[in-house]
Amino acid sequence: MLSFHILIIVALSYVAFLFVVAFIAERRATRGHVAWLQSPIIYTLSLSIYCTAWTFYGAVGYAVRSGLEFVTIYLGPTLVLVGWWWILRRLVRIGRSQRITSIADLVSSRFGKSTQLGVIVTVISVVAATPYIALQLQSVTLSFAVFAGAGGTEWQAAELNATAIWVAIGLAVFTVLFGTRNLDVNERHHGIVMAIAVEAVVKLLALLAVGIFVVWGVAGGPSPMLARIEASPIDFWDQGQGRWGTLIFLSAAAFLCLPRMFQVLVVENADERHLTIASWAFPIYLFLMSLFVVPIAVVGFDLLPPGSNPDLFVLTLPLSQGREGLAMFSFLGGLSSATSMVIVATIALATMVSNHIVVPIWLNLRAEQGAVMSGDVRQVILMARRLSIGGVLALGFVYYRMSGGGTALASIGLVSFTGAVQILPAMLGGIFWRGATRIGAALGLVTGLAVWLWALFLPSIGAGAVISETMMQVGPWGIAWLRPQALFGINGLDPLVHGVMWSMLLNTGMFVLGSLLSFPTPLERLQGAQFVNVFEHSTAARTWTTTSAGAEDLLIMAQRIMGSAEAQAVFQRETVRQGKAGYLPDVTPVFIEQLEKELAGSVGAATAHAMIGQLIGGSGVSVEDLIAVADEAAQILEYSNRLEAKSSEQERTARALRDANEKLTALSIQKDAFLSQISHELRTPMTSIRSFSEILREGDMPEESQARYAGIIHDEAIRLTRLLDDLLDLSVLENGQVQLHRQKGRLSDLLDRALGAAGLQDEALKVQRTPDKEQLVLTTDLDRLVQVFINLIANARKYCDAPHPRLKIAVSRKDGQCQIDFIDNGSGIAVENQQLIFEKFARLSDQSKAGGAGLGLAICREIMCRLGGDISYLPGQYGPAFRVTLPMAETPAVLAEP
Repeated sequence: MLSFHILIIVALSYVAFLFVVAFIAERRATRGHVAWLQSPIIYTLSLSIYCTAWTFYGAVGYAVRSGLEFVTIYLGPTLVLVGWWWILRRLVRIGRSQRITSIADLVSSRFGKSTQLGVIVTVISVVAATPYIALQLQSVTLSFAVFAGAGGTEWQAAELNATAIWVAIGLAVFTVLFGTRNLDVNERHHGIVMAIAVEAVVKLLALLAVGIFVVWGVAGGPSPMLARIEASPIDFWDQGQGRWGTLIFLSAAAFLCLPRMFQVLVVENADERHLTIASWAFPIYLFLMSLFVVPIAVVGFDLLPPGSNPDLFVLTLPLSQGREGLAMFSFLGGLSSATSMVIVATIALATMVSNHIVVPIWLNLRAEQGAVMSGDVRQVILMARRLSIGGVLALGFVYYRMSGGGTALASIGLVSFTGAVQILPAMLGGIFWRGATRIGAALGLVTGLAVWLWALFLPSIGAGAVISETMMQVGPWGIAWLRPQALFGINGLDPLVHGVMWSMLLNTGMFVLGSLLSFPTPLERLQGAQFVNVFEHSTAARTWTTTSAGAEDLLIMAQRIMGSAEAQAVFQRETVRQGKAGYLPDVTPVFIEQLEKELAGSVGAATAHAMIGQLIGGSGVSVEDLIAVADEAAQILEYSNRLEAKSSEQERTARALRDANEKLTALSIQKDAFLSQISHELRTPMTSIRSFSEILREGDMPEESQARYAGIIHDEAIRLTRLLDDLLDLSVLENGQVQLHRQKGRLSDLLDRALGAAGLQDEALKVQRTPDKEQLVLTTDLDRLVQVFINLIANARKYCDAPHPRLKIAVSRKDGQCQIDFIDNGSGIAVENQQLIFEKFARLSDQSKAGGAGLGLAICREIMCRLGGDISYLPGQYGPAFRVTLPMAETPAVLAEP
């Protein structure tokens, strides 16, 4: 049995080996031998810090709990590298041209070198990384506990916590030694990157070794392994509640936004051409890391005792089979996965904390004391970074203790991912949208952070730890729509999907809204042009117009930040360029810009800008000069674009007015025709009634003539009454004075009534129906609905000009609504009349067939509006077609037969 002490010796020896690798790489970089350190293979392997203890240990546990859902964590980065390569190339180009040192530096530099934005992004990154660092501490601690258990000692909480503390201390020491030894002008850490590349190989070989052993040593080969997978009770294909799409988006966005990934993707990149190789090599690496996850999960689930932690199958499975050497190799792979992530993450976070929080505060304090540049800035920054490393690891340990250390690794990682991707809208908006502003970015970031903290981060610490069970159930102060996992009353969503959806929607919405409602400052606009058009601009935006500081002051400041050798080299290059060898260079705006870029590589763009601004004794940008000179072309172009937009808007308005005028003209013509028709319709029956009533008054005529004349008077009176009823009906409907009498009725019965009332007994018009689909129960004003049906059927009988008239009545249901289509085989309605047929003054040109005043469809429209439905004309049906739509107030059912 492997001794636990031997495990400690092996772990310490491995860490010592990494120290040696990092030390040799740093020495060679110092001597200028960096060619092999900056190779594309090393760059690709450095990206492996994405594969942390979550992917080494947690992927197997993820597969046991959620099937193939673990694949989404690998699909996201693959899509970024293969499909979003143009985003990465833009980020790398911006990083090199602007001397970006972190993702907080990118955002703050884009939005006018804003210190406030740098602070917000730093806070988000630190808080989001805290659960992930806790995950690494938990994984290493649990792996030690596994070997202790194999030796017969079951660790309790005290031993686990003590181990976590020692692991955090060891990682802090390693990171401080090789991550904060100096301030590199490019913020590159060759020793750390080389150690990570070595760890990338170790963890890949370890996971492959365990997988090969499981497939060929335990299962007996690929075929028996496939049979085991087929027979496994693990549900490998479950795509419920939109989690797959959410997780793919989350992993893809996190690949861009995680501080550690930004560090190796952008800051440590020596040549953007390395992305070409990484775009296919790293997906292969991810594929190999995931290749044996399912076999290990299935075999571990079959062989290990019930209740075993699936997150640790990579360790416990070899131990259960007596393969102690393989288990030791697997332990080193897991240790590599955890330590590489923590080292790079703490370096990136410490850089952000020092550049965007500590140094700005220190500068403000010095300015208040009247000693702007007194003291050694270099030592202040290095000390801030070392303390920040310890502070970040301490936060990770605190989260580990508060969460109890028992949460599944995958769930912790997803919470951290969601927090990190809150930077995505500001980052992508900043590099692609010139209209994005500092206010919009700040609003979006703060909103996203608040929603993430409330909906995911605080609940993840544990039930009742921060948010009580009562608050989770009823919301704060009893406000149900503020419940952490049911915001705005949305219930039933997976908590992760819910948190990602609301945080990203509100974050992006506030970013866009804030940018649209605010206007960028001149420096924001210039920086925006440099970022968005980075491939068209080779130099940074000129922001310094006048200088009042001497070269000696600038040299002293540069030496305190960059170191004597690096600072003097910068000044010597400038003196050679100016032709003043042996003297200090003249302080020109061009030189100030170059010096700011050099300083930005050590302390970040925002801090470098603030330092030079304080030393020179004024703002880095004169607004008047910028508007008059540097930004003149941009303002002219912007003004031109606004004029063009206003011109387009005026054209659209004029076009809309022309259309409205044409419609009003047509309606006016229809109105005149309507009044003329009404006069005719009223005068004709009145004339007949008056004439024949006078004849009847004369008397002395045959009875058959009296009966005929009386019948004419009666018919004309009915016609006149019908016309007056239509006018009155339309007036009542338009004024909203109609009273509805809701009843239940079967649709087929209503259609039968309408067909009978429309006078189709003579079968002059053949009707096609679908009785099985008409067995729906409607709750509405049945008489009014029948009135609509009668009008549509009567219109089909009057206007259908086909040799063999046919009317099709089709019933369907869609989106909770009942649709009844009336389609005949006539020649249809002209396009120019289709928009007017429902107007109360509208009428088709053929007056001979109508026999009425043309109010039918207008009345139908008003009736359907009152019934909560709609009536519309359906073009393209090879004949006149009208659709009547009614909402289904309750589930339709078939009426029982009497």
